Amino acid sequence: QVRIVESGGGSVQPGGSLRLSCAASGFTLEQSTVGWFRRAPGTERAGVSYISPSGNSVGYTDSVKGRFTISRDKNTVYLQMNDLKPEDTAVYYCATLSIPILAPSAVTGWGQGTQVTVSS
Repeated sequence: QVRIVESGGGSVQPGGSLRLSCAASGFTLEQSTVGWFRRAPGTERAGVSYISPSGNSVGYTDSVKGRFTISRDKNTVYLQMNDLKPEDTAVYYCATLSIPILAPSAVTGWGQGTQVTVSS
């Protein structure tokens, strides 16, 4: 069965950190551009970050630059999230991308999502 699986979500206080992981079963992520998206309550799913297969090309949405770092190791892609803010609260989704842009139209496969809650 082909699946993308996220893990690492949870609840933290403002200023805290979390690391999300994205792994694949039934196929390998190694040759894929991979992105992270998030959907906050009442909003559309929006791109957060992407990474190329080699890891040499990455991109971030403006609101997370300097706080989030995307990386990869073989079949796993990570999103290190530091200095978390309440507005980062969302369900975070990992996705494979056909091209390195943060647009849902470029997504070729979605994970099931993991909840991140930032609250005091």
